[in-house]
Amino acid sequence: MAAFDPWDPAFLADPYPAYAELRAKGRVQYFEPTNQWLVPHHADVSALLRDRRLGRTYQHRFTHEEFGRTAPPAEHEPFHTLNDHGMLDLEPPDHTRIRRLVSKAFTPRTVERLVPYVTELAGQLVDRLVEAGGGDLLRDVAEPLPVAVIAEMLGIPESDRAPLRPWSADICGMYELNPSEDTAARAVRASVEFTEYLRELIAERRGKPGDDLISGLIAAYDEGDRLTEQEMISTCVLLLNAGHEATVNATVNGWYALFRNPEQLAALRADHSLVPRAVEELMRYDTPLQLFERWVLDEIEIDGTTVPRGAEIALLFGSANHDPAVFDHPERLDLTRADNPHISFSAGIHYCIGAPLARIELSASMKALLEKAPTLTLAADPTRKPNFVIRGLEGLSVEVG
Repeated sequence: MAAFDPWDPAFLADPYPAYAELRAKGRVQYFEPTNQWLVPHHADVSALLRDRRLGRTYQHRFTHEEFGRTAPPAEHEPFHTLNDHGMLDLEPPDHTRIRRLVSKAFTPRTVERLVPYVTELAGQLVDRLVEAGGGDLLRDVAEPLPVAVIAEMLGIPESDRAPLRPWSADICGMYELNPSEDTAARAVRASVEFTEYLRELIAERRGKPGDDLISGLIAAYDEGDRLTEQEMISTCVLLLNAGHEATVNATVNGWYALFRNPEQLAALRADHSLVPRAVEELMRYDTPLQLFERWVLDEIEIDGTTVPRGAEIALLFGSANHDPAVFDHPERLDLTRADNPHISFSAGIHYCIGAPLARIELSASMKALLEKAPTLTLAADPTRKPNFVIRGLEGLSVEVG
């Protein structure tokens, strides 16, 4: 039988059989190696994402000591200062205040205005891939597209964008289970460097505002909708990290799944109108964010099991997206799947604010590849990143026949 072991390469290669075993065992199970309660069923994950007895943080109500937790090591402080002031790790009223301001940049009308830019950029990237006869789909298309889009929205000059992805990768390493001290050191260093860069950019925008999100947040501050400078910095980092990490991994995970399901790829090539459904199904089939954590602020009961205050719950998105109680034949890739309530973008107050933009980016790159590289093939089996929470590939080598 498959075993839930987030450090086992065999599990990382294909965690979905282990999820089936978890679901068969029950609705909640304690996992001692990470001191977490695993929740594998779609109905429970969906409900708990909306349950206000759980929170992304507990510090709005309790001290570390009151909550039975140990404060992070002092040497990790730059990472936690950066992370803990972003809206993803805040609860109301701070979360509400920051999300209200940021959401103005992600209204349907605003996002729709980005379609021509995203479409053109995706086309240019794919053109280069075709001219080269192939390459690394991650490096050449999947990565530069969303990084450029979110950097453009934030107003980060093109000449400054090279370190954005490495900073993001180092910071996101801390979201894995039981990160090592080396991982923490890289995250701290990236947090310091990214913070210093944004502090200078914000100061520059105060003197010379532009038509970008950073200038908009500064203007909102001047008009009385207050974000501290740290909240502004943390928000920008969160938007960059969340604004491309899932899109990059969804792109390469998705195309790798298509190459392994040639009949589905053939159907997509024959009918490009399937692209919107294909995007949703590929997000479900190999979920880019496998796990989302919540703190238990007030004791809860799941199927007769009491989970105490102070515990941490691991909501298994990947398992929920393969729950046969919700999805017919969940292990089958079906690009015509009509009823697809996947939770890859989370739910509740922390639902991904950039989901509409991510869908536009994923659709644009897929359409460009279908139209400009109709004979795209896998050139070599990829290496999977040794990560569990953020699921992706080291690269995806492709050829254009």
